[in-house]
Amino acid sequence: MKTLAPGITRTRTLLISLFLLIPSFSLSQLKPFTFAFLSDTHVGSGTGAEDLAITVEDLNAIDSVAFVVLTGDITEFGANKEFEETKIILNKLNKPYYIIPGNHDTKWSESGCSHFAKVFGADRFVFQHGGYTFFGLHEGPMMRMGDGHFAPEDIRWVDSLLATIPEQAPLFFLTHYPLDSGLDNWFEMTDRLRKRNTQAVLVGHGHSNRKMEFEGIPGIMGRSNLRAQAKQNGYNLVTLQADSAFFHVRHPGKETRPAWHAIGLGTRTYEESGTAFSRPDYIVNSQYTSVTPVWKVSTGYTITGGAAIAGDRVIAGDRSGVVRALNAETGKELWKFRSVNAVLTTPEVSGNAVVATSTDGNVYALDLKTGKELWHHSTGLPNVACPAIQDEIVYVGGSDGKFRALRLKDGSAVWTFDSVKAFIETKALVTATSVIFGAWDSYLYCLDKANGSLIWKWNNGTNGRGLSPAAEWPVAANGRIFVVAPDRAATVLEEKDGSVVWRSKAHQVRESAGISKDGARFYAKCMNDTLFAYDAASNVEKLVWATDCKYGYDIDPSMPMERDGKVFFGTKNGLVFCLDGKTGSIEWTHKISNTIVNTVAPIDGKSVVVTDFDGNIVLLRNSD
Repeated sequence: MKTLAPGITRTRTLLISLFLLIPSFSLSQLKPFTFAFLSDTHVGSGTGAEDLAITVEDLNAIDSVAFVVLTGDITEFGANKEFEETKIILNKLNKPYYIIPGNHDTKWSESGCSHFAKVFGADRFVFQHGGYTFFGLHEGPMMRMGDGHFAPEDIRWVDSLLATIPEQAPLFFLTHYPLDSGLDNWFEMTDRLRKRNTQAVLVGHGHSNRKMEFEGIPGIMGRSNLRAQAKQNGYNLVTLQADSAFFHVRHPGKETRPAWHAIGLGTRTYEESGTAFSRPDYIVNSQYTSVTPVWKVSTGYTITGGAAIAGDRVIAGDRSGVVRALNAETGKELWKFRSVNAVLTTPEVSGNAVVATSTDGNVYALDLKTGKELWHHSTGLPNVACPAIQDEIVYVGGSDGKFRALRLKDGSAVWTFDSVKAFIETKALVTATSVIFGAWDSYLYCLDKANGSLIWKWNNGTNGRGLSPAAEWPVAANGRIFVVAPDRAATVLEEKDGSVVWRSKAHQVRESAGISKDGARFYAKCMNDTLFAYDAASNVEKLVWATDCKYGYDIDPSMPMERDGKVFFGTKNGLVFCLDGKTGSIEWTHKISNTIVNTVAPIDGKSVVVTDFDGNIVLLRNSD
């Protein structure tokens, strides 16, 4: 039996599928055509650009190809220059192409996932050819590690699109991830596709050709365009005849192989049956009945940052560009400020000022009471880093390789450090004398708080961008800095000079770290099930406790946050945990959704504000 993601069980449903393939009087009269199916080009890595250029040259020589589709992971690292290089190559095509991003294009995005649409015109598509409707959509995840996720704003787009298409019109859906539990809300799409005349779903992600099925819907995974270990790259040609679609591997300039797969075409109906499909369950909530949502606000847009708490106010931003203030006790909206582009980060509050960064290229200060703009500071590029405030100074990283200290009163610059080689997304740690932050250039930086000069920078031994200590919010105690990075190591550094106190890969921790209020314990979330508490004063790795929380595989960068002796954190599948900070015993668990939970914001030891990728802002409270 297939192993399901945490929080997923098999449940019975009547909306299950067994499709009936009925010869279609209309499809049988359609003119045959061929299109190219490309995926996972990974421009920016190895032979990615070269292989794509070879494929483009080959396609230009094949007159029978009507159009080209590309189903994600277009680039290796989602860098602006990688998208631009890809566009230059694709501009040489002599036929139309339709393109969507994949997780490599959205996770490490210096533009906050905005540059893809700027370069290619959109990050989703719909068109008709030969009597068929083709539509494509990505699942991110945006800026964070976790499962793929259909954004609420994209689901609305699908609904508005389907409302314009006759129910019997034959459809092809194209996306990056397979429509299974590798997506946290796959059912949002399969439920919709089963109600329509869906011929097939075409996906990438797995770098290989595979015959698949998604809750009864025919699925086809297409190979990567990369040559990988082979001598030559390749892609798929898909030919639609009157009643069948044939999938062939094409080796550029050499040969088109015999069909490796074929599916029937026709009028499909996905009927009810007794088959059980996987759906998220919320059984855990019945185990801790004293924990309930006091209120829930659904913004309708992806939220990738946490909330800030300021007295009786909760502040959070979303992908629509809105920063909103809610009453902490009731959830009632008090004010709303709209920036030009997405707000993907966690705001910070000091005094009467709310500071938030936007992908419109500005750092904003807003009035806590009214939401009116106090000032903005333009960085010139989309901002994806969280601000930190101490002693009337705002500390914030940029996508331009600069780290800035700004005056809280007016946004003017105190100093700027301009020697970072990649974009910054973390929230900086500000101590009495230093500012510490990581970037996607593989380095952790320590700057002089007074003037922004470099004190030291540290590298974990690799030049790999994806292993940079860049997403975790570093924490400190006892003159030491605690770091957990994608290299799965816990590292303790001396603040004064960056020397390593100890470093260990024993527990596969990753991008989620916290510190106890008294500085005695350093918390780190493991990639499988466990939250660890380390002795923060020890000169060697020393566990205080390790708690098996049974959340399964998890790579969500949700920082453990302690308040009133309780440690709170979230997971990639909607679970929120509360543990006793001293003993590690689980106080409670509550599932708010099935998607990524951002870094949570405890109000006290019994109440915590949670945001998630479904666009929800929720106040959870333990009544015990």
